Amino acid sequence: MPATTVDDLTTLERIPAADRAHSRPVRSVTTAPTGYEGEGFPVRRAFAGVDLADLDPFVHMDQMGEVEYAPGEPKGTSWHPHRGFETVTYMIDGTMEHQDSEGGGGVITNGDTQWMTAGSGLLHVERPPEALVASGGLFHGIQLWVNLPSGQKMATPRYQDLRSGEVALAGSPDAGALVRVIAGTVAGHRGPGSTHTPMAMVHATVAPGAELVLPWPEGFNALGYVLAGEGDVGPDRRPVSAGQTVVFAPGPSVAGEHASGAGGLAVGAAATQDSRTDALEVLFLGGRPIREPVAWMGPFVMNTRDELRQAYEDFQSGRFGRF
Repeated sequence: MPATTVDDLTTLERIPAADRAHSRPVRSVTTAPTGYEGEGFPVRRAFAGVDLADLDPFVHMDQMGEVEYAPGEPKGTSWHPHRGFETVTYMIDGTMEHQDSEGGGGVITNGDTQWMTAGSGLLHVERPPEALVASGGLFHGIQLWVNLPSGQKMATPRYQDLRSGEVALAGSPDAGALVRVIAGTVAGHRGPGSTHTPMAMVHATVAPGAELVLPWPEGFNALGYVLAGEGDVGPDRRPVSAGQTVVFAPGPSVAGEHASGAGGLAVGAAATQDSRTDALEVLFLGGRPIREPVAWMGPFVMNTRDELRQAYEDFQSGRFGRF
């Protein structure tokens, strides 16, 4: 995976060592079903089967690809609306263009992230550039939907262009894992993403046979999604593989909260990976739960059915802008 990396992990600042036995237990492991999005590109529905209460403040995530396109095959989406949440598109391999009705947009590739706050509403489109359509090539990324609290659902739309070089990097104590902090603050390392909802987003690469206990912000829920490879999670070493979502339970009780590793997220990579996977790749996500009602239909995430109805009326009346 060509997302941000370094040649020598020993040159990076290390996260604190922690005891895996005191890490957060695993509540569930689910396997993402496959489907198609937009004009027909393949996705894995990462959060399918996971209770919204466990996802809060997130509502949806697709793993886009990993797919090797032949010339003429790359696909995107047509223009469509959003209101009430943020979309986060993290491009691991390949290139994607974005444009929205508020004037935001750009091109992301290999470790870049687009962070779009739809807020009160806009139209946008995502598509591969013409050169990629002509040549074909590898395409792999994720799109995450981050809910907004009721008081910010009608916020002014905003666009952040986060370049791969801005991501905060750290190594595990034995330099067996690379940690990329895209948003939030983890183990003292702050990612470049500015979020309305307090959250953290981390992409970790764990070498075969290595382990990582990732410190996690207190009060945040915790999810892990396996982008590639095989390994295990939690203090009981529950097996996981590509396309699976892990829900971590809250940290240890007060009696054990001062133990090394308490509240951290533990993952280990299998000593042998398959021939097309160099390491275990895991996306860690978490945030402070909003704990508000969620009314979600299609491209709108609101709090009530009346707000959904208003969103559709505003879109049909052209109040989301023009493309």
